[in-house]
Amino acid sequence: MSYKFAIITGFTTSNTKEVTLKARGRAITTAVDVAEITRRRFMKELSIGKITIGTEEIPREEGGTRNVSTMEIT
Repeated sequence: MSYKFAIITGFTTSNTKEVTLKARGRAITTAVDVAEITRRRFMKELSIGKITIGTEEIPREEGGTRNVSTMEIT
């Protein structure tokens, strides 16, 4: 719910036209839920502009790297 309030506050207080949600790994589901709940329940005029997916390489403490999925919702 705090993410939803942050989005609504961003749009209403600063005359912002666009907000980008960024998430990695397991947080991707939270970003999608926040975007959909905000759009369907609170800001019906809100539309999804662009969705970008990708992969980041994160260094491991024991050496090497691991791949983590990323998503941006505009």
